[in-house]
Amino acid sequence: MSPSTPLGAPMPQTTPKYTKKDFQTEQEVRWCPGCGDYSILNAVQQVFPQLGIPREKFVVVSGIGCSSRFPYYVNTFGFHSIHGRAPAIASGVKLANPELSVWIATGDGDGLSIGGNHLLHTLRRNTDVKILLFNNRIYGLTKGQYSPTSEMGKINKSAPFGTVEQPVNPISVALAAEATWVGRSVGVYPKHLIDTVKRMALHKGSAFLEIYQNCNVFNNGAFDSFTDKEVRDDANVVLEHGKPLVFGKNRDKGIRASGLKPEVVTLGQNGVTEKDLLVHDETSQSLSFLLSRLEPPEFPVPIGVFRAVSMPTLEQRVADQIQAARKKLGEGDLEKLFRSGDVWTVK
Repeated sequence: MSPSTPLGAPMPQTTPKYTKKDFQTEQEVRWCPGCGDYSILNAVQQVFPQLGIPREKFVVVSGIGCSSRFPYYVNTFGFHSIHGRAPAIASGVKLANPELSVWIATGDGDGLSIGGNHLLHTLRRNTDVKILLFNNRIYGLTKGQYSPTSEMGKINKSAPFGTVEQPVNPISVALAAEATWVGRSVGVYPKHLIDTVKRMALHKGSAFLEIYQNCNVFNNGAFDSFTDKEVRDDANVVLEHGKPLVFGKNRDKGIRASGLKPEVVTLGQNGVTEKDLLVHDETSQSLSFLLSRLEPPEFPVPIGVFRAVSMPTLEQRVADQIQAARKKLGEGDLEKLFRSGDVWTVK
């Protein structure tokens, strides 16, 4: 106790200085060697110590799938739940104890197939949870069936002649669900991934991060066309708030609007300068959605933060409503509630 602390006063609470090792467990990490999940685990274990949050205030919830082993490997409270229901369980945890930092680890199958409805409503309610969507465009745990994000024509165990279904665009879905923070990163871009996870962690409200990660057993090389070192500068555009959409190895390409349509242009040709390009605005829902639709080979793949806006969270609104009701009606009486309204006696 310091000399200035009055006797009987509570001791000041300080958060311990954590390192990555503090968020590692003794569990054997049972992902295939070379799996992209390792980079996501590393990013989270790098970011958590930087947040100034006591370790006991973290909760990681998962569903079913390779990604859903995540709670075993992060030394926090965790819950390995049932298929697709992680958002519902995480929402309950957050509402019950809003002081917790609640994270969801899910995959393109768990989160967008059986769990799609739960994901949608968690985002639209602006529940303050952080959703990490591991996207490898395949069902890995069940050995290689096509998932909601598998590309059209993908030959796999459940579609030996190629898929005939239109794939889901996770970023577009999250934006349409009114998520207040939406981003995308790539497992083989470790610095970008760590930086993006940290930005996500600092957001107050529903946050959704799609992470492209390679399944080297059942869908190896799914993202090579725009992540290989030889092509990534020309095949990715990094989204930065307030900055023009410039990309390319020589920073000589950009994206501008041609009427209501985007187009790729070369800087210096036909008098085109950076002033002619679209400028990224994280607060613009329409621009964010337009960018979510950019796909190769016509366009580079956007990575970074698509949307970041501030709105009251679900738990804030619930707490305010309860407080207003108590002020108007007084403290509730559970016994009285049970015996009020439509009641009947069964003989």
